[in-house]
Amino acid sequence: MSDVTEPVPLPILYQDDVLVAINKPHGLLVHRSPIAADASEFAVQLLRNQLGQRVYPVHRLDRKTGGVLLFALTEAMNAAMQQQFMNGQTHKTYLAIVRGYTPDTLTIDYPLRRDDGNGAGVLQEAVTHLKTRQRTEIPLPFGKHETSRYSLVELTPETGRMHQLRKHLAHVLHPIIGDRPHGCNKQNRLFLEQFDMNTMLLHARQLRFQHPLTNETVSIDAPVQTEFARMLTVLFNSVLSRT
Repeated sequence: MSDVTEPVPLPILYQDDVLVAINKPHGLLVHRSPIAADASEFAVQLLRNQLGQRVYPVHRLDRKTGGVLLFALTEAMNAAMQQQFMNGQTHKTYLAIVRGYTPDTLTIDYPLRRDDGNGAGVLQEAVTHLKTRQRTEIPLPFGKHETSRYSLVELTPETGRMHQLRKHLAHVLHPIIGDRPHGCNKQNRLFLEQFDMNTMLLHARQLRFQHPLTNETVSIDAPVQTEFARMLTVLFNSVLSRT
């Protein structure tokens, strides 16, 4: 009898002959990176082994972000889909739990500096649309306040800058819970101590695009994962968006 533990299959949300989408777990790197030497598992390798064929990630999600992640199964489809992402022809929707009461709607138009190795420091246009889905106030003292306030927000980025949503939410003083280094360390520590929770509460909920072969609109939805669902229940007494 083998003692080798089989890896848990990645949840597949959509698959056809040329594309496959998974619900990427929080904390899983898309591919190997020299800045994350501690990681031993990567979505590209796990999905390749699961499907028994080569896969190509056509876009990226932060390591700490969960949700819809799309792969191509051929080089031609990879090129076609990457072009759609570069041209802004895809539509992405995220959910996040953030500190404080957010406005009903808000457009964050705030340029961001590149912080990777390619043109670091260069300002780039960045636009994010925010819609508040739910607000809550819980009897948890924080600092000089006797209660704590949080919001569940829907985020639609117009641009795709590195850490855009995380930086934009921090800029408007509604940082995403569990975000480091852009979030609030005191809030993150509060969630760890009170709820034993250290997941970044940012989830790629939906990806919509035009299929390059069929020209049909493809809409892929990802249910929120365990910790996000738990925090919806704890904070909002809600099962909103679990399915």
